[in-house]
Amino acid sequence: MNHRALVPSLLLILLVVVSFLPARQTPDSTDGRLTTILHLPVLTPNDWRALFSEAESGNAEAQYWLAHVYDTGRLLPQDKVNASLWYQKSADQGYAPAKYAVCLTHANQDPFESERCMWRAAETGVPEAQFWLAVAFDQHRFGITDEQEALKWFKQAAERGNPDAQVELGSHYEDGDGVEQNYALAAQWYRKAAEHVPNLGGAGQGRNKLGLLYLDGLGVPQDYIQAYMWFSLAGVDHNIAYAADKMTPAQILRAQQMTDEWKKQHLDPAIY
Repeated sequence: MNHRALVPSLLLILLVVVSFLPARQTPDSTDGRLTTILHLPVLTPNDWRALFSEAESGNAEAQYWLAHVYDTGRLLPQDKVNASLWYQKSADQGYAPAKYAVCLTHANQDPFESERCMWRAAETGVPEAQFWLAVAFDQHRFGITDEQEALKWFKQAAERGNPDAQVELGSHYEDGDGVEQNYALAAQWYRKAAEHVPNLGGAGQGRNKLGLLYLDGLGVPQDYIQAYMWFSLAGVDHNIAYAADKMTPAQILRAQQMTDEWKKQHLDPAIY
């Protein structure tokens, strides 16, 4: 199976994951408003008050998101002290992603403890940890390569909404790697990844791969307009040009209109 370039150090992989964990919507989110806030380029006073109020009231998920805001400095000035405080508050209530973040912080430079953190998080349903566990099995990180074990964890992470895992699972179905080849299922998983906002990697890959299926009519009807739209959303210029060569000016215009409509519907101001 062809994989995109992966970070060579498992510890570095784990530490990088933490910075992306909350930026993706979790399927069991208790408050859609929390995920909406994370899509904003800046926090308004009302947004900030709403998030802080939820965290102060004891909402473990809100505490986790607030910790992320402080941790990354994405919406507010970076504050590692407050980030640690709110991660711990959330973890103390048993919120699995926060427990994972705290565990990795405490693990620091110990790769064995980091590995234990990943296992515990994966087993309690943290999709990012499940994804990297799958990568570890797929890339010989534990001294063995076990494609079926990797596929099991890719599936679990994909089902819980991780776009990187959704792309990997789609690739398995497209290539017939460890599963029966099924282009329709590949298209379904690519589409799930493609619909994620903001685009932090997996979404862009899903969009491009879905566009390629539309280009060739594999698992979906051949449709150059759809292919052009998904390539545009992925920002893959050479594929956009390739699709455009097969289209009429009217088709290109329609594809551009559909791209603009998709962006408006998905409201990702931090990216678009």
